Amino acid sequence: MEPQAAPIDIDRTALIILDMQRDFLQPGGFGESLGNDVSKLQRAIGPCQQVLTAARKVGMLIIHTREGHLPDLTDLHPIKLQSPGSDQAGVIGTEGPLGRIMIRGELGNDIIPELYPIPGEPVIDKPGKGSFYFTSLKCILRARNISTLLVCGVTTEIGVNSTIRAANDNGYFCICIGDCCASYFDEFHDMALKMMTAQGGILAYVADSKTICDSFNSMSS
Repeated sequence: MEPQAAPIDIDRTALIILDMQRDFLQPGGFGESLGNDVSKLQRAIGPCQQVLTAARKVGMLIIHTREGHLPDLTDLHPIKLQSPGSDQAGVIGTEGPLGRIMIRGELGNDIIPELYPIPGEPVIDKPGKGSFYFTSLKCILRARNISTLLVCGVTTEIGVNSTIRAANDNGYFCICIGDCCASYFDEFHDMALKMMTAQGGILAYVADSKTICDSFNSMSS
């Protein structure tokens, strides 16, 4: 279900850009270590850049997230580290070309240069897939009286979907920016968007980057 044409209340809306990190999008990181084609995620970079530029222009609250763990791995659940049969078993915390994989403070854990936060844009480090799990996200949103979330990033079926589900349960109206999201698996991306919009938008509406940018640009013109 596509969103109907309606003005966005900039003061009560936040753009959340999830996990656009070297570990997921660049060779030598976590994604590639699991055997994935990281170029599939890179298709979201351009659209994200356009939305980020437009959101900055209108002064919207912009929040970035990074999935990663403490260097001593004390915040890493054993089931995530060594899930039986999981491709990620034993990978997190090991040394790679971008530093220790999925560890905070390492090069691979940081956000790619094309979308790097500027001063004033909160960066939330999270130990799980969703952005509400053991983070300060809810506090930040409440402090700014935010009611609508524009959500994008990677991957569509995991980080984005988990965040939107939690946001929906917490009473936020969500719009997923479809072409600003990506997955290592094309069919997962498509199905994740369909799941959000099922039954008249049970979890979220989906829009494209052009629709969002056009809305922002009309406010700043």
